[in-house]
Amino acid sequence: MRREHYRLPDGRHASLDAVRYRNVATVVPLLSDGRVVLLRQLRPIVGLELWEVPAGTLEPGESPEACARRELQEEAGYRAGRLAPLGEAFADPGLTDERIHFFVARDLTPAPRRPDPDERIRVVALPLPEAYRMIDRGEILDAATLVALLRLARAGA
Repeated sequence: MRREHYRLPDGRHASLDAVRYRNVATVVPLLSDGRVVLLRQLRPIVGLELWEVPAGTLEPGESPEACARRELQEEAGYRAGRLAPLGEAFADPGLTDERIHFFVARDLTPAPRRPDPDERIRVVALPLPEAYRMIDRGEILDAATLVALLRLARAGA
C-alpha cells in the first residue's frame, strides 16, 4: 500500500492510498450431476469462515486460465476438462488495481489437493440452487464468489 498523487481532469491534485496487487483467477467448479463445489475457509483478517469458490493470485507470467486450473486442483482437488471464461471485474477500484478473472470449470475429474500450508479448507459439493439460496440468505459474503455465481447464472448454466 502506498500514497499516490494524481492530477484530476479538472487540474486539481488528489492523493489516494492505493494497494497495487497482482490479478486473481476465480473458478466455479460444476460437477456432472449439477452440484457446485464450494470451499469453507477461515479468513483470519475478517475473523470468519467464509464460503468461497477456488481462487488465487496469478504467479508472474501465468495466464488467468492456468491460474484457475492450478487453484482448482490445489484447493478443491479437481482438474477441469473444460474451462470457460465468465468475464472480469475489479475487486475494489477505489483502493486497489486487482482485477479478478472469472471462470466456470466442467468435466471435472478428481485430483490430489495441494493447499498452501496456511490454508484450512473444507471442500463441500452442494446443489447449485442451494448456493443461490445461500446468497439470498446472506451466507455467502465473499465478493468474488458472489460475482462468480451471479455471472454463472447470467450465462445460463
